[in-house]
Amino acid sequence: MTANPRAMTTQKKLHAKLPGKLVLIGFGSVGQGALPVLLRHLGVARSDVLIITADDRGAAEAARLGVRFLVNPLTRGNYRAVLEPILRPGDFLLNVSVDVSSVALMELCQASNALYLDTCIEPWAGGYIDTRLAPSQRSNYALRESALALNRGSAAPGTTAVLTHGANPGLVSHFVKHALLDIARDTGTKVSKPNSREKWAQLAHKLGIKVIHIAERDTQSAHPTKRVGEFVNTWSVDGFVGEGSQPAELGWGTHEKYFPADGRRHDFGPGCAIYLQRPGASTRVRTWTPLEGPFHGFLITHGESISIADYLTVRNSHNSEHVRYRPTVHYAYHPCDGAIASIHELAGKNWRLQDKTRVLMDEIVDGTDELGVLLMGHAKGAYWFGSQLSVKESRKLAPYNNATSLQVTCSILGAMVWAVENPHRGVIDPDEMDFGRVMEVASPYLGKLVGTYSNWTPLVDRGVLFPEDFDTADPWQFKNFRVT
Repeated sequence: MTANPRAMTTQKKLHAKLPGKLVLIGFGSVGQGALPVLLRHLGVARSDVLIITADDRGAAEAARLGVRFLVNPLTRGNYRAVLEPILRPGDFLLNVSVDVSSVALMELCQASNALYLDTCIEPWAGGYIDTRLAPSQRSNYALRESALALNRGSAAPGTTAVLTHGANPGLVSHFVKHALLDIARDTGTKVSKPNSREKWAQLAHKLGIKVIHIAERDTQSAHPTKRVGEFVNTWSVDGFVGEGSQPAELGWGTHEKYFPADGRRHDFGPGCAIYLQRPGASTRVRTWTPLEGPFHGFLITHGESISIADYLTVRNSHNSEHVRYRPTVHYAYHPCDGAIASIHELAGKNWRLQDKTRVLMDEIVDGTDELGVLLMGHAKGAYWFGSQLSVKESRKLAPYNNATSLQVTCSILGAMVWAVENPHRGVIDPDEMDFGRVMEVASPYLGKLVGTYSNWTPLVDRGVLFPEDFDTADPWQFKNFRVT
């Protein structure tokens, strides 16, 4: 795959000027991959960049980039003392850490009039697996509700704080809007570009979208391969194990007829999602991408499963409690083969993390991250739209990146540009942002952007070797997707 010529001509383009300092919390694989891209496209002096992180990973890279690097792990007890003297109005806090409460940082940024962005909503250390909390309370659904609660009680929106904006969650919400407009065009559905939450939801309803998968297949391979007693991944091991250990979560659609036996509803919030009484890393679903075809992915909890389902909900105009339409939305993730072996070993040890971990970067020899959204149930069956980015191309486009991390870092860039241009929107989901502007900034780093129709359904080639219980009348039922 050749380098994107558009990227070559826009690598020096200045998209926005930061009004203050850039403060990065955490400097693992995503932080290290993001910073060179941000320095390339955001107007900020290197002397106005500060990294605060828990260990010395990335210290050499920070030195090469000429930015300040401070090892000072943030905790519930010290984060205010560390950050309050630093943050000033107009500063931008980019949180790419683990084990640091996103809500605590957002609250501090709101009080300091500083902009904020994270790639997932993190609790304090141990929050994902705190057995003192009910599964509902340690879910992404609950974390999102606690973040959005910061908007309540304010007469006007506070400083912009963008929730969960990496590749996914984040960029995939914009892929959904792009895909909806593509399907409308290709089915002859006359529609103006929606300009509100309600109109986007009505368009999804009109098109008959029943299910949305965030369908991802990572084929990157490395040498040396995974060793016994080691967890490898193409992005944060701590982040992946943390979310993989949470309950599997999905937005729950109005077309669903079979509630899962291990499914549970939340007794607070908008009721747009459910969770299963099992970890996401042990829950598999059938899905499809253009390069891979059909495969089994993990139903890992992710914020977009909740925010997209909530955003595309159509309620009765006379009774807002009554939901007329909502799609089922969830992640269907097949990580690199080394991570698959790592998960198998992790599960066999009852979810106790291996002693050794490794984020695959320079040792990757080949492969592609195929990340997109699969919209199903409309007149043309299924439509996948997304990014096909090879590791070889990612290395041509930006340093310190593989295919997975670059999809995240360019999405961070797009969202930060939008936040600088819209500094007074309060705490906001990716779905509420201008998808065109974010994709305009991010697209040069995404490899091939592909839209493909398919006649695939989760019933293809089923019941051949053994009889199976599935619904032939409606292929888009969750029970048909789930691997049991």
